[in-house]
Amino acid sequence: MSNLNLMVVGVGALGRHHARILSGLHGVTLAVVADPREEFARPIAEQFGARWVADYRDAVSEIDAASVVVPTFLHVPVASEFLSRGIPVLVEKPLAASTEDAQLLTKLAADNGCVLQVGHVERFNPAYVTAKQQAGQPRLIRTERFSPFPFRSMDIGAVHDLLIHDIDLALDLAQSEVVNVQAFGVSAMSDFEDVVNARLAFANGCIADLTANRLNPTPCRRMQIWGDSGRVDVDLQTRQIDTFTPSVTLQSGPSPVELAQRPGADIEKLKADVFGRFIETSSPDVSDADALTAELSEFVECVRTGNRPSCSGEEATNALQVADRILDELSLCNWRESDQQSRRAA
Repeated sequence: MSNLNLMVVGVGALGRHHARILSGLHGVTLAVVADPREEFARPIAEQFGARWVADYRDAVSEIDAASVVVPTFLHVPVASEFLSRGIPVLVEKPLAASTEDAQLLTKLAADNGCVLQVGHVERFNPAYVTAKQQAGQPRLIRTERFSPFPFRSMDIGAVHDLLIHDIDLALDLAQSEVVNVQAFGVSAMSDFEDVVNARLAFANGCIADLTANRLNPTPCRRMQIWGDSGRVDVDLQTRQIDTFTPSVTLQSGPSPVELAQRPGADIEKLKADVFGRFIETSSPDVSDADALTAELSEFVECVRTGNRPSCSGEEATNALQVADRILDELSLCNWRESDQQSRRAA
C-alpha cells in the first residue's frame, strides 16, 4: 500500500500539531506545509521532513489529502480549492462561519465524491467515548466549557469558538431534532459574545443546557448526562468519569423516603447509605489515547477507504445551524448594548 501524501494548511497553535501527528502516522507522508509566514512555517516543515510553500495552491498537485487549519473566514476559499479537485479535506471546527458556507462545502464534497471531515475533536476524547457508552438515552445534558481569554480566533465569538464543541456532542448524544432554542450572552473583551448560556430542547424530550465562557481564570471542560440508566459525570479535561446508577435495593423498594418515614428511622444512617446502598457509583477506566491522533487517524482511514467520517460535513452543518439559532437569540439580549442605552438615558 503506497503512502498518502498529506498537506497541512496553516501551522499556528493547532496546525503545528496536525503536522507533527500526520508526519508520524503509518502510511502517511507529510509532503507539504503551507503557510505564508515563512519564518514561522519553514522550520516546522523542515522539522517534519516536509516542503514549505507560502501558497497552498502551488502544491495542490503533489498531495492526496489536506488538513485545513486556518482562521474560520478562510475555510471556504481554502477547502473549496481542494474539494473542487476531488481531494479529501479535514477542516478544523467550525466548518465555516455560516450555515450557508457549510452547506456549500458539504455539497462540493458530495458533488466531487470526496471525504470532508470536520475537526470536532471532542468526539474522539476517550472520556466522551466512554461516557456515551455508559449514559444510555439522555434526558438531560449539562456542559461547561470555560477558558482564559485566548487572544486567538478573534474572528469568531464563544459560540463558534467553544460552544460549537458541546452543540455537536449534544446532537450526537440526543440523536433528535432541536425544536426550541433559548440563549443569553455577554460581550466584554471582544466585539463578539465572550460568555454564552444556551438551552436546547429536542423533539424526543431531551434538554441540553450548554455554557461557554472564554473569560474564566482557568480552563474547564465538564459534562453531565442524565440518562435512562442513571447519571454520568465527565471531566473532559482530566478524563475522570463518575457514574451514578439506581441500585437493585432502590429499584425493588421500599424507597429511602418510605424508610425515612417509618417510626424510629435512623435518618443519619439513611443519608450515609444514599451512595452505596441506594445509588451505586463507579469510576470507569478511560484510555489515555490522544484525541487529535485518533481524529487524524480516522481521516487517513476514510481517505483510503472512502468511508464516512464520524463528523462529516452534514453533522458539522447541523451543529452550525443550531449555533446560528443561538446567535439569533443572543442578538435579542445584549448586555453591552443595554448598558450603553441605560447610560445614555441617564
